[in-house]
This record gives sequence, C-alpha cells and structure tokens, in this order.
Amino acid sequence: MKLVKTVKSVVLIGAGGHAKVLLSLATSAGFDVIGVCAPEFKSKEVKEWRGVDVLGDDSFIEQLDPTEVGLINGIGQVTHNNIRKKIFKCYRAKGFNFPVLVHPRASVDSTANLGQGVQVMAGAIIQADCDIGENTIINTRASIDHDCNVHANVHIAPGAVVCGDCTICEGAFVGAGATVVQSLTVGKDAVIGAGSVLVRSLPANRISLGAKPHITQRLKN
Repeated sequence: MKLVKTVKSVVLIGAGGHAKVLLSLATSAGFDVIGVCAPEFKSKEVKEWRGVDVLGDDSFIEQLDPTEVGLINGIGQVTHNNIRKKIFKCYRAKGFNFPVLVHPRASVDSTANLGQGVQVMAGAIIQADCDIGENTIINTRASIDHDCNVHANVHIAPGAVVCGDCTICEGAFVGAGATVVQSLTVGKDAVIGAGSVLVRSLPANRISLGAKPHITQRLKN
C-alpha cells in the first residue's frame, strides 16, 4: 500500500458523529491526537471532549506549525454539503498535511494508492491496483474491488460495494448498502441512493435510486 508522507501528532477538526469514529480510528492507528477544534468550542468553556483537549474553534489551527502537526478532517460528507471539501482545500493551501487513516481491521492491498486525507474505516476492503483520491471516505465495511479509480472528495458509505474497474468521479456519493456493477462510471457529484443497484453509468449531477435503478432529474446546486 502506497501512502503519502505522514506525521504522528494530529488535531481533529469537528466534533460530530464522524469525528467520534475518527478519534477512535486515529488512536487505534497509533496517532497522537493532541486536541479537537470545532466552532461549538469557540468559548472554550468545554475543556475536554471524549478524553482529548478542546483547543477552541478552527482559528486555533492558524497557530499550529504544519511541519509538526497534521490535521484530521472530522466533518462528515453528506449530499449537497461542501463543507468537508472546503476545509480540506483551505488547510492544504496553508501547508497542512492530512494523514491517511486506515483502521487496523480494514484490508488494503499493497498495490493500492491512497491520497492525502483518505479515511478507511473498520471492515473496509480496498483491492489490488485501486487509486483512492484525496479527502475520500471509504466507510465501515465498504468494498472497493480491483482496478477502481475513486476520485477526490468521494464518500463510499457503510456497506457499499464498488465492483472492479469502476470510476467514481469527484464529489460523488455512494449510499449505504449500494452496489455499483463492474466497469461503470459514476459522474462528478452524482448520488447513488442507499440500497440501490447501479447497472449502467450515471452522469454527473444525477441521482440513482432504488433496487430497480432509475435516474431522476439533474441535481440542483
């Protein structure tokens, strides 16, 4: 497995449900989580969150040395929400690294390539010669088969299956328990609904819903 250069001391951004999972993941993967930053902690009246120090809101990050401390993007990715992408882009431009996080109970083939900030949750599988773009989430028990190209800022939700030789374009969302049949392309910012089975390629900005797939109207930004 090819990983980007990483750091061991990290700050977690966000304090929601996704951040809870990442805190446990980072700890189990051997990272030193020195604190958490989130807007709700701006007053600093809360000193501790789930056993780690509360550092304040995102403004605290500006005080950190990006050569010494990495960041974990704890903002979950849902449809029609670009906050996670904006945070990643903002702090990468300031020189911060987002280490790759792989849960000890995930399986990632040695030939897979994982970009900056990729998060691979417990039970996930990434097979041979896959390329996973930066800031992408491969969530709990999701499966990515051989030769898949998953672009940046994608969320493969829990239990989803992406069969071999598929392309998942930037910003796409593959819902929980969905299946993408082999050799298909899911377009930029497209959405595959939970439990759906995709049997033909999905254009950009479209939604596919249901066990008997159909494509609905174009998404509106």
